[in-house]
Amino acid sequence: MKSTILKSTGKIFLAGMLLLGAGCSDFLDEQDPSNLTPESFYTIPAHAEAAIAAVYDNTRFYGDGAGIFSSNWQLLEAPTGTSTTETAQNSDLNNLYSLTWDGNTGHIKNWWRGIYRVIAQANLALDKVPGITPMDEAQKTTILGEAHFLRAWAYFYAVRLWGDVPLVLTPQSASSEDFFPVRTPQEAVYEQIIADLKAAEAAGLPWTDASGRVSTAAAKAMLSKVYLTMAGHPLNKGEAYYQLAADKAKEIIDDPGTIGLFATYSEVHDESLDNTKEHIFSLQYNDLVAGNPMGNMFPNFKPVSYRGPSGTGSTVPTLSFYESYEAGDIRTVDQEGYFYTTYYTNGNGEPFDLGAPYIFKHFNVTANGSPGKAGTAKDNLNVPMIRYAEVLLIYAEAQNEISGPTAEALNALKSIRDRAGLATPALGAFNQSTFREAVWKERWHELCYEGITWFDMVRLRKVFNETTKGFDNFVGHVNLNSNQALQEKHLLFPIPIQEMQNNPNLTPQNPGYD
Repeated sequence: MKSTILKSTGKIFLAGMLLLGAGCSDFLDEQDPSNLTPESFYTIPAHAEAAIAAVYDNTRFYGDGAGIFSSNWQLLEAPTGTSTTETAQNSDLNNLYSLTWDGNTGHIKNWWRGIYRVIAQANLALDKVPGITPMDEAQKTTILGEAHFLRAWAYFYAVRLWGDVPLVLTPQSASSEDFFPVRTPQEAVYEQIIADLKAAEAAGLPWTDASGRVSTAAAKAMLSKVYLTMAGHPLNKGEAYYQLAADKAKEIIDDPGTIGLFATYSEVHDESLDNTKEHIFSLQYNDLVAGNPMGNMFPNFKPVSYRGPSGTGSTVPTLSFYESYEAGDIRTVDQEGYFYTTYYTNGNGEPFDLGAPYIFKHFNVTANGSPGKAGTAKDNLNVPMIRYAEVLLIYAEAQNEISGPTAEALNALKSIRDRAGLATPALGAFNQSTFREAVWKERWHELCYEGITWFDMVRLRKVFNETTKGFDNFVGHVNLNSNQALQEKHLLFPIPIQEMQNNPNLTPQNPGYD
């Protein structure tokens, strides 16, 4: 299960021999056998498993702390305008909400470092694991496929956040020729992402994996997501890449196996259903190693969990976004959908009114408590990266861009709306433009607070307007959570200043940032 990823592996015990009769000079020249290096470590299959475990472990930078009352994942939520803060105690987070971030903003620095740690660990695995002998070839191929996927996952974030980024594909040391790498044009970065994902797709991985490891379905889903992104801004690859996105998503839709939508929204955040059905790929969390990191979505100092009055409320929905859902949408129903407006004192006591809507999508009822049942205080809920719901919406959007609305594209959209309890107009009621916006709107409402909305804004150059229920151009759209307008420079984040000081080859800075 997920513990195979979470637990540290590779405790190596080395023993040396005292060679009687060896001279003092020989003794001084001996290599310390306990001083592990990449050359001495990667020698047996267990080391390969330890190497890939290290890559998975580093993906959890996503949920690491970013100063008081804040987490790294908030970089992707605060600028969208769909959330606000009840505390305003973290200046870096405040800068994200007010669209005034710069190259010294903590979250931006943490993301750069976190991404490149994942890449560094993946590069080590890809470089060293092939040379381990003897080792079962199928096991080796599987591990390399996982490493390719995770490197692609990291670079996909990097290229969308910063555009041109260093493309480092081998382990580095101070003597490496490109120890101070230059920034690679983003199209070349995308080509490498595709190559890595194709390698993962061809690695013989299981279709799905209940342990939380990378699967073939995850590789296909990620490919469809990458192709969709490349079809839009800034590469504007257009119809050919919409076709690639639709085709890859259709492979999952046509041959889902155990993949599908959960019947209810409560199942989406049920820890007992981690890595099953709708959850195609998730970051793995287990309280024994690292508990679910979405606690900054708890209301500020209200007793919704076993902790009693606690929580920071540093990411809470804006009322305007919550009210932008269609009337009757189950996703807005208290404790049934993705929000809650009431809960139970200390998780399992008397019900009380929260006074506002809060995000329920990442709320772990098992850990925090439910009526008459105390919480376990162990939050083992994963963080979803790709759900089947997104695959359906990728297909609907991409297929519409190729040929206008089709029956199959409508069925994909309808599946999302059916679960929400919403009627979907017949195919003849749509043209390409109206269907396009219908799919976009479902992306905003279905995939909210999953680190997806910001990247939709960037690739579409459009932003959902909660007041008009239409879409504004990215540049000039006013986020209602701050009353600040998005600017051209916000399409990319700045390179962290410290990274540029350490590596002058990262210059010039992204446009609009000093």
